[in-house]
Amino acid sequence: MSDTVTTSSDRLDELSGIIRQYNDVTEKLQQSHEQLQRTVQSLRSDLAEKNRQLERKNRLAALGEMAAGMAHEIRNPLGGIQLYASLLAKDLCGLEQPLTLVNKISAGVTRLERVVSHVLQFTREMSADVQETDAAEAIDHALEMARPAFDAARVSCDASGPRPLKLRLDGTLLGQAALNLLLNSAEAMETTGGTVTVRWSAWGRNDRRLKLIVRDTGPGVPAHLLDRIFNPFFTTKETGTGLGLAIVHRIVEAHDGTISVRNASGGGALFEMRI
Repeated sequence: MSDTVTTSSDRLDELSGIIRQYNDVTEKLQQSHEQLQRTVQSLRSDLAEKNRQLERKNRLAALGEMAAGMAHEIRNPLGGIQLYASLLAKDLCGLEQPLTLVNKISAGVTRLERVVSHVLQFTREMSADVQETDAAEAIDHALEMARPAFDAARVSCDASGPRPLKLRLDGTLLGQAALNLLLNSAEAMETTGGTVTVRWSAWGRNDRRLKLIVRDTGPGVPAHLLDRIFNPFFTTKETGTGLGLAIVHRIVEAHDGTISVRNASGGGALFEMRI
């Protein structure tokens, strides 16, 4: 009788152990399944973002090719108009009112020439001359060049980051991209004034890449326009070519980097560039 009880007890213990092991395995499988689901969701999100970036890149390439053809076709007749306007101005010397009209024509042609030049700059093949560069120095230079625009718009600037910051990138292109972002922020606040916040730091493996954030306290970007903000010729301003941010996008692409824009929680637009 005692042997029977002992045997039954042992079997119960053994069965309990098997059940515990089964529960442990089941719990681990459930955890693995949940982890895999999270990984798959993350990969799907990354893939969707990459697809959006590729679509935007292809769209910009097509627009750039079309714009280059139009710019070349426009430049030649503009030269002729400018020539005839200058000849007419000589004939009208001393006639104040007609001469004023001719000068307005010349000024309009000059503005169109500037737009064409910007278009051709945008459509040119852009490659980064990557070498060891003090990124902080390039950004400081852009800040100095943006100072007149800040003063005119009553904009203050809060800029900080490590100095020096030696990284491998194209310092000239970085300075141009930073300046375009700063001028864009100044224009966003030209009627209200405000503050531009600039932050830069190293990131990535071994901190070998640059992260630059430019934030303003302007009205921000309407949500339905966020996907179009880097398109060439797209602008919400009455003046300007709409190529400043498109050129920034080209510069980032030349570095195999990324740039994004979003509306900051406290108001204003926030641009984040990683190259």
